[in-house]
Amino acid sequence: MKDYNSFDIVVIGGGPAGMMAAGRAAKLGAKVVLIEKNEILGKKLLITGKERCNFTHNEFDIRKFAEKFGRNGRFLYSALAVFGPLEVIDFFESRGVKGKVEQGDRIFPENGNAQDILNVLIKYLTEGKVNILLNSEVSGFKQENGKISQVLLRDRQIDADKFIICAGGKAYPQTGSTGEDYQWARQLGHTVITPVPSLTPVKTSEDWVKEVQGLSLKNVSLKLFHNGKKQDERFGEMLFTHFGVSGPIVMDMSKNIGGLLKNGPLKLILDLKPALDFKKLDKRIQRDFQEFKGRMFKNSLKGLLPLSMIPVMIKLSAIEPEKKVDYISREERNKLVHLLKELELTPTELLGFKWSVVTSGGVSLKEVNPNTMGSKKMQNLYFAGEILDLDGPSGGYNLQECWSSGYLAGESAAKLP
Repeated sequence: MKDYNSFDIVVIGGGPAGMMAAGRAAKLGAKVVLIEKNEILGKKLLITGKERCNFTHNEFDIRKFAEKFGRNGRFLYSALAVFGPLEVIDFFESRGVKGKVEQGDRIFPENGNAQDILNVLIKYLTEGKVNILLNSEVSGFKQENGKISQVLLRDRQIDADKFIICAGGKAYPQTGSTGEDYQWARQLGHTVITPVPSLTPVKTSEDWVKEVQGLSLKNVSLKLFHNGKKQDERFGEMLFTHFGVSGPIVMDMSKNIGGLLKNGPLKLILDLKPALDFKKLDKRIQRDFQEFKGRMFKNSLKGLLPLSMIPVMIKLSAIEPEKKVDYISREERNKLVHLLKELELTPTELLGFKWSVVTSGGVSLKEVNPNTMGSKKMQNLYFAGEILDLDGPSGGYNLQECWSSGYLAGESAAKLP
């Protein structure tokens, strides 16, 4: 008979992967304890997607979904096959939270509230009679005969047959994700690929970005160049900030930017009018100038640019703002066209873990069984979520990885001997 400090399964980390792992294991009949160092479960989950929680992506082809995680994506095949986007949507919908597909195939709760997602998970844990320990920090593990026998907390030791580590990465450390689980993984014999920020805003050197901070641009194209060669290209939405640029296409590109910055200067080329080639854009501007004939240049750009962008473009074009459009030369017009199609930005650094959405790097996938999420180094240890060396683009991919790996880890820990 097990006492109150003895369980079938210990799950460490009360984020999306940990809650899913604990809930699934309990559903299968395991006696589970979930350990969370924060005062609440799902602290980071509540702020994802601007507190609206983009909980998965509208892509149901497992291979295409996994491709978004790059060279490591194949690792997710089994987890996605067991509990992929369709299963996640059904999981929440069957518990009263319908999904809604929005721009870019991102799926949010219909009511647009992250709390709805967390409420479902907490109810799932309650139904499974999962023991939840809040404000509880792990200090280490006790090992016996090549297995973990106990997890050590500040005020107690907990015995268990299986242990699942889902304590997240280093992104948003203000929510408690400070990366101590990497240290535990190393102590338990695992290799950790150096964690770096991913999906993070980017600092740029141009002063003019401060003049347009807060401006969001939709349907623009952004290209990344290193030594004159294009390294990346994205289309979608971006945001100017007081320090540089952010928004989905910038954050999706940030991992490549961070990697390439080590090898020398980079250039970002922003195309504000990707639907028009140079020739068509020139004709469009000529039509606008014809419409505004006799008026000043500074008053002729309202149909072409957001208001806050107009003073910046005037300054960069070096065209006199009060010059009548009738007298703007072809050379000046060409310069304006090139600015609209090839606006240069110089990235200098990533903003860091404090502002990053996820962590790139983590426990080496070579040492984890993709069919079970079990450790190849320690027979009663499992991993799930952001601690693994997996990171995808924005759009619900990373939360789906947490649901899938957490579900599979919980199921494996409960079912396997």
